[in-house]
Amino acid sequence: MNRVRHVVAAVAGVLALAGAAAAQNPPAAPAAPAMTLTTPAWADGTQIPVRHTQAGEQVSPELRWTNTPPGTQSFVLYFHDPDVARNKTTDDQVHWIVWNIPATATGLPEGVPAGAERPDGSRQISASGPVYRGPGAPATGPLHHYTFEVYALDTKLDIPASSDAFDTRANVIKAMQGHVLGKAVYVGLFRRPK
Repeated sequence: MNRVRHVVAAVAGVLALAGAAAAQNPPAAPAAPAMTLTTPAWADGTQIPVRHTQAGEQVSPELRWTNTPPGTQSFVLYFHDPDVARNKTTDDQVHWIVWNIPATATGLPEGVPAGAERPDGSRQISASGPVYRGPGAPATGPLHHYTFEVYALDTKLDIPASSDAFDTRANVIKAMQGHVLGKAVYVGLFRRPK
């Protein structure tokens, strides 16, 4: 009987020590869900409808993002074609970059109008000017992987749009360094119909 009491007392002591350790070192909070980026226009990794391309109306797609990280002050949307280099360099095509999108935004509507500065204070540019530039991969080559990236930043960017979309992109990306809280990516495929 004494042996049973000693075992019970020992187990109780171990449980008490474990409880005290847990109180001092509570379990880590679960990780926040990753940002997501979606569009109702096509499924991720599938073909972009002609309506959103240079072969169609060149209308920007509706974009939605979720799981914004705490502390977000603005968003940057970057749309590019990593499958094509410009002028035989490593620079890919700037199809659209929109920066200083307000932290309260949960996406962009379909058909964002042209203009260097939008009513919400964000700015936009592409290789075609201050407007969305749709995909335009030639019909004779492979499908290109057009990539939308949205970044949540802990700051706003004091970057004016220049007349050169490639310079503006470089300046925006440089200013983003050290300020990215989260990122989400969505891909669409396209080449011109034959």
